Amino acid sequence: MTHFNVYIHLKKIGIILLAAGESKRMGSSKQLLDIDGKSLLRRTAEVALATDCYPVVLVIGANKAQIAPEIINLPLTVIDNPMWPEGMSSSVKMGMAGLYMTYKDVDAVLILVCDQPYLSVSLLERMIEIYEEKQPPIVACKYGDQIGVPALFDRKIFDELLTLTGDKGAKPVVMNHLDEAYLVTFEAGSVDLDTPEDYKAFQNG
Repeated sequence: MTHFNVYIHLKKIGIILLAAGESKRMGSSKQLLDIDGKSLLRRTAEVALATDCYPVVLVIGANKAQIAPEIINLPLTVIDNPMWPEGMSSSVKMGMAGLYMTYKDVDAVLILVCDQPYLSVSLLERMIEIYEEKQPPIVACKYGDQIGVPALFDRKIFDELLTLTGDKGAKPVVMNHLDEAYLVTFEAGSVDLDTPEDYKAFQNG
C-alpha cells in the first residue's frame, strides 16, 4: 500500500489583498504595471489564489474601473472601498468585512499589498506553516530595518485590525505585539513599486 504525505493546513486562513490606493506617487495605477507580461495586481492575486487559503478578498477603490478587468475571471471576493481616501486602514477594515461576508469561520488572516513584485507562494506557505507550528498571534515579514507585510494575524487580533485609523495599514498592530510576533526574513520585500523610478529600477534589475 502506498502512502502519500500531503500537507493539509490545520487552520482556516483567509487573505486580504489591498489594492484601493490611487498610486499618487506613481502618477498612474501601479496595480496595472506590467510584470513579466501580467499586471502587478493579477500576479499578486494569482499568488494568493495558489495557496490553500480561503477566501481571498480583494479591496479596490481608486481607479476601480481600470483595475476590475484584470481580475474579472478570478475566484475572488471583490470589495469596493469608497472610503479609500481615508487611508489604508479603511481598506483593512473593508477587507475584514468582506472576509466575514464570505466565510465567518476563519482562524487567521494574511494581509498583502499589490506593490511587492517578489511576493511568492513559497513565502506565504512558510508563514502559514510557522503560524500552525508555533502559533504566534502574528507572523510578519522583516526586510532591512523594516517590519511589515505580508503579515498574518490570528483571530484574537481581529478586533485591533477593526479599530485601525489613518494610512499606516496594519503595521501599528504588528508593532503593538512585536514581542510576541514571529518575524520572517523577506529581503526582497523592500522592493515596492511606488514611483516611476522604482519601476524603472526594477525593470533594469
